[in-house]
Amino acid sequence: MKWRRWFDAFVMLFYPKVCLVCAMPLRASEECLCVKCQIEMPRTNLHLKKDNEAEQLFWGKLEIERVSAYFYYRRGSDYREIIHQLKYKGRQEVGRMMGRCMAAELSDVGFFSEIDLIIPIPLHAKKKSSRGYNQSECIAEGISAFTGICVDATSVSRQKYTATQTRKSVYERWANVDGIFELSNSEKFVGKHILLVDDVLTTGATCAACAAVFANTPDIKLSVLTLAMAK
Repeated sequence: MKWRRWFDAFVMLFYPKVCLVCAMPLRASEECLCVKCQIEMPRTNLHLKKDNEAEQLFWGKLEIERVSAYFYYRRGSDYREIIHQLKYKGRQEVGRMMGRCMAAELSDVGFFSEIDLIIPIPLHAKKKSSRGYNQSECIAEGISAFTGICVDATSVSRQKYTATQTRKSVYERWANVDGIFELSNSEKFVGKHILLVDDVLTTGATCAACAAVFANTPDIKLSVLTLAMAK
């Protein structure tokens, strides 16, 4: 409606939407990131590399079909603001938008071929209640919106409340998440290819702990996709 466009334009004069990375005002056609920052994003392009560095994190621990992450999460990088806004500032739309963008690029090389279901890495109920949402679920919803693959956010639950993984050593990260997830109705996953989705991939400990709940599920395949990878 015309009055709505006028109202939005008036609001933008005083509270303009700005790019998460460079803080420049966004155009009407831009969402969360400006075109320049989209183009200059430090993409990993791991989906184009066999036996890539993300896949190697899981070698010797569990069998994973494919692993990728959209961009590198580097100390001091302005692109860290994407994760910060998504996780701590209530910007759920950031996860959905980035999920759609990521899915659009990875679909070109068939990354989602044969994927039957998307499972976001769950938060403990206490943390989800405090935050109000699960950031990984937002990313998964964005991927689903582009690919049409359904999201299952209920079959895997986080049973133990654990401390943040930040500043923990590799060993401490793996010990911190050991046995914290639980799977219900495992029969529905027999013969399926599941895509686990998370926000940031660091050591792979959290994704591996989640994948472990499918250890006794016959003929299951698992892949991992995260919005960012710590570098």
